[in-house]
Amino acid sequence: MRTESFDAVVVGGGLVGAAIAYGLQRQGLATLLLDEGDIAFRASRGNFGLVWVQSKGLGAPHYQRWTRGSAEEWPALAADLAARTGLGTGLHQPGGVHLCLSEEEFEKRGAQMARLQREAGNLGMEYRMIRGAEARDMLPGLGPKVVGVSWTPYDGHASPLFLLRALHTGFTGLGGRYQPNARVERSSAAPHDFSVEAGGTTYRAPRLVLAAGLGNAELAPRFGLSAPVRPERGQILVTERARQVLPMPCTTIRQTEEGALLLGDSKEDAGFDLGQKPEIMRAIAQRAVLSFPWIAELNLVRAWSALRVMAPDGLPIYDQSERFPGAFTANCHSGVTLAGTHANRLAPMIAAGALDPEMTPFSARRFDVRNAA
Repeated sequence: MRTESFDAVVVGGGLVGAAIAYGLQRQGLATLLLDEGDIAFRASRGNFGLVWVQSKGLGAPHYQRWTRGSAEEWPALAADLAARTGLGTGLHQPGGVHLCLSEEEFEKRGAQMARLQREAGNLGMEYRMIRGAEARDMLPGLGPKVVGVSWTPYDGHASPLFLLRALHTGFTGLGGRYQPNARVERSSAAPHDFSVEAGGTTYRAPRLVLAAGLGNAELAPRFGLSAPVRPERGQILVTERARQVLPMPCTTIRQTEEGALLLGDSKEDAGFDLGQKPEIMRAIAQRAVLSFPWIAELNLVRAWSALRVMAPDGLPIYDQSERFPGAFTANCHSGVTLAGTHANRLAPMIAAGALDPEMTPFSARRFDVRNAA
């Protein structure tokens, strides 16, 4: 059995793992990125592509700050990747809107936004609830069923696939090692001394990061960690390219650089089933057409589903092992939005050997009944 040594091993080649691995390699650590391959339940392939702030962290100010910080880090990350790789990420941050199709939706959304602003405290949160002609000036072609919108200046969107390619290219360009088709078969753990066996090779490192999405539920206990994550299915519809341009992304509709529209935002408890339901697809399409009637003229060309990585409370889990220092886990369903903080803030913490105190509320210990008592 061949053995290779690295400064850090990251398990999981999707957006979360790739962003962290890129950040670690940029810190000067010789990093290995282990990727199970296309047999994995990849959330990255189904990511809608929003860089989104305005609906994140209701009742959880620490998550609102983390998300907002990532949106602020995104331009620097995109510029760094472009400079190192020559690849774009499709980033556009013109602000974003959530569309309300009834007075009830508008009032509920307004209350949520006001609460987010209160909970932001000194950080502040700029938003507006916009009705009527002003909303239609902002979004030409908006349908008559749209009562109004919520708007914040922080939001935007990017291409998940362009981002994933740029992160992998940047990582290997800095000297990082990418190992595909490498499912973890066996492992051992001691403080600052970890080994994982994959594909007939044993890899050792004093730092280990579990970023394997839904696979973390099984992997984490091996290293004194907990990752109680479950799958949540989401479906996406894709239209042909449109001549009409959406000036900014919406929660459930965004336009790619190539002109196609992505329609989505379904949530289903379907276990590990990657199938699609016509009734869900119909509901997504109907809401899109009510929002922008001109979408009805477009043909649908693709549709797919993917599984989000969800904790019991829907918030990310970031943790470090008390039993085996040097082992960390990262779990979230917002791999695009949080790429900025994963590469620029979380990776330096892992490189330094400990998570900052601000990360404590994200620990899986919040689900421990003994801690909650």
